[in-house]
Amino acid sequence: MNFKAEIPYGAYWSTPFSRWQGSFAGLNSVEFAAHVTKAEMAKRNIDPKEIDYGVLGMSVIQNHSFYGLPWFTGLIGAEKVGGPTLAQACATSVRCLLAGAQEIEVGMATNTIVATCDRLSNGPHVYYPNPCGPGGTGVSEDWVLGNFSCDPLGGHAMVTTAENVAKKHGIGMERQHELVLRRTEQYQDAIADDHAFQKRYMTLPFDVPDARYRKTVTTMQGDEGITFSTAEGLAGLRPVLEGGTVSYGAQTHPADGNAGMMMTNADKAKEMSSNPNIRVEILGFGLDRAELAYMPEATIPAARRALDAAGLKIDEIDAIKSHNPFAVNDIIFAEAMGIDANKMNNYGCSLIWGHPQGATGMRAVIEMIEELALRGGGYGLFEGCAAGDTAMAVVLKVSDRK
Repeated sequence: MNFKAEIPYGAYWSTPFSRWQGSFAGLNSVEFAAHVTKAEMAKRNIDPKEIDYGVLGMSVIQNHSFYGLPWFTGLIGAEKVGGPTLAQACATSVRCLLAGAQEIEVGMATNTIVATCDRLSNGPHVYYPNPCGPGGTGVSEDWVLGNFSCDPLGGHAMVTTAENVAKKHGIGMERQHELVLRRTEQYQDAIADDHAFQKRYMTLPFDVPDARYRKTVTTMQGDEGITFSTAEGLAGLRPVLEGGTVSYGAQTHPADGNAGMMMTNADKAKEMSSNPNIRVEILGFGLDRAELAYMPEATIPAARRALDAAGLKIDEIDAIKSHNPFAVNDIIFAEAMGIDANKMNNYGCSLIWGHPQGATGMRAVIEMIEELALRGGGYGLFEGCAAGDTAMAVVLKVSDRK
């Protein structure tokens, strides 16, 4: 199907992503996202007063994030705008895009801001009081690391889901490392010529503010904390789990950052676009869930559902991007769909540039749009798994409006 909502070409942005405990570690993710959004909208001459709906996606709570979207829109100068704050772990971005599209589809909104953010650094340590507990004590958790290491349904860590899938499909360490080298090569294409590709949607150099947003404390030239893997370096790694196949080199790393975009109707999209001749349409979404502890497999049925909704086959797709927390994800996806894994994720992916959860998929979708624009148009598919063995996918079309 074709949704009424369109994405104005160029009306989207992303920060560079910063490594765990890096340059963004002291910034409240909601305040930081508002700071970036306000600046990026001003560059595009987008008046926040024209916004009539908003969606905020985040998966790691922050101080005052109880107020969520209304706090964010107030900070950017859209004080009358309401909307939800959504979380679906690593699938948060696609969930937010669907929510934005649905509101426009039913005529309840025209100009929607979709913002996604997360700071995995310094995640909250939560205490849950329990007066009926022994001695009146409660339980506590580390919001980020504790949930990485324990799915409450099965008691297993995230990496276990990758190992389960690798074992099921006979995917060894060497094959995973071969794909990591290809993904590293693709990311290097994005930073070639002084980050030419990334500068299509990202402000670089990027000035990092202090926590009060009054001064610049450092300047980032691009993503921070990237590991440029080599065959020799990967060969020296051992599996994370004893007897396994997944090394630290074949999985992503926690990161901080934010990304956002506008969604609107066809007429406003043309007006808001940096190039009104380029049209970005939304064709379909998909959601699915895999067997317990087989998270990477969920992307396959989710993508098929999105393709069915769009009325397309996989061989009609011109660009595929994924959230690949593990190299295993792309290997099994490509096998199941009958495509070449080496041709997915041109210009970068979360396996390389890191994973700030809420914003991860948004950046990938933005890069997919830009890749299609460079190709002169075509169809794009983004898919990504999420905690709880779920996944979401979205299909877009980039074309000449004329």
